[in-house]
Amino acid sequence: MGTPPGYRPSAWVHLLHQLPHADFQLRPVPSGFAPQEQEYQQALLLVVALAGLGLGLSLIFIAVYLIRFCCCRPPEPPGAKSPPPGGGCVTWSCIAALLVGCTGIGIGFYGNSETSDGVSQLSSALLHANHTLTAIDHLVLEMVERLDEAVRTELTTLEEVLTQRTELVAATRGARRQAEAVAQQLQGLAFWQGVPLSPVQVAEDVSFVEEYRWLAYVLLLLLELLVCLFTLLGLAKQSKWLVIVMTVMSLLVLVLSWGSMGLEAATAVGLSDFCSSPDTYILNLTREETGLGSDILNYYFLCNQAVSNPFQQRLTVSQRALANIHSQLQGLEREAVPQFPSAQKPLLSLEETLNVTEGNFHQLVALLHCRGLHKDYGAALRGLCEDALEGLLYLLLFSLLSAGALATALCSLPRAWALFPPRNPSASCSGSHLSEPFLHARLEPVPHLRSFPSCRRRPH
Repeated sequence: MGTPPGYRPSAWVHLLHQLPHADFQLRPVPSGFAPQEQEYQQALLLVVALAGLGLGLSLIFIAVYLIRFCCCRPPEPPGAKSPPPGGGCVTWSCIAALLVGCTGIGIGFYGNSETSDGVSQLSSALLHANHTLTAIDHLVLEMVERLDEAVRTELTTLEEVLTQRTELVAATRGARRQAEAVAQQLQGLAFWQGVPLSPVQVAEDVSFVEEYRWLAYVLLLLLELLVCLFTLLGLAKQSKWLVIVMTVMSLLVLVLSWGSMGLEAATAVGLSDFCSSPDTYILNLTREETGLGSDILNYYFLCNQAVSNPFQQRLTVSQRALANIHSQLQGLEREAVPQFPSAQKPLLSLEETLNVTEGNFHQLVALLHCRGLHKDYGAALRGLCEDALEGLLYLLLFSLLSAGALATALCSLPRAWALFPPRNPSASCSGSHLSEPFLHARLEPVPHLRSFPSCRRRPH
């Protein structure tokens, strides 16, 4: 198989491709990329199920830990005012976990951007390939129309002018046959004409899916960032209601993190299987979708010395025919113009048409070479198998850090808010919430006001 220019499977591709694959019955499955096979689909779903298993174990551990904390906590001695030992350690462990989560969020933003860049490179390669294929069809159509117009008008007029010289008429008819032969050969070069598969449509579909994937991850990252920041704010302000709300939100984000981890892991494994040997799958899929022959597909996807150009014979025949037409027109100009001056105008028009056709023909030869389309194929693979896969791995790391940090925070937050000092009435009498003038104003009109045990009115 030919390797696209600049693309080599990375170490991550080889490592993920070597991971064991198994179906739901835990039977080994070949690691070759075959998304249409039920066993391979089960192998990828099993990777997602492993993330679900991790979520279940994480929730069970958190529940057991919190139940043990609530039910097995030793009673506090009466009148104890000092916090229980280890309280500061619990708070700082929660803060450290949230900071780790914030670090994971930064990694997630980078991975999301890398994945988006890779998919954008894939879409750009598809659009450039479509431009090449469209240019080929346009050049072929233009040349065929020019030659047909020349046969119908200039060559027909030339035959009528040269009817008195049979050898000149025969030369004109020979040029007509050559032009018709060139037009027939050129029509076989527009190989993409009528193909139901459109690279533009594929690029639009990929961009559409990527746009919503990118947006979903941005919302997830922002949600987790808000949860981390407001949780830190609640710990700093010792606001129990804010910490309780953020605990519930942390549980929601924990579930989302494990779910995204399963999707990322399955996608990374499937993508590595594809990228380890992409040519076989792409060739088979394109053959099914387009109906093109294997010789054409092998030439453009492999583009090596072992595969010959399937259009070489048509190009050679067309080039020779154009050269023969050119020589015949030069001979007619030497022989016919001195005797038939009216033949000069159609001959000049034919030479102009021939020059334009030859220029378009050389451009067509360059476009039909496998270099351009194979370069687009390599750019698409690099975007998908390097940037996009790297971004997926960073997103996987983000999900892993997020799940670990949130699980730690969920275990620590209930213990942290239990250490918050209670809001007692003495706080309102100490002057921290009300200033002295307002306090005196409230107390003076009431002569027999019963004060709280811990509050004494100050003398005037």
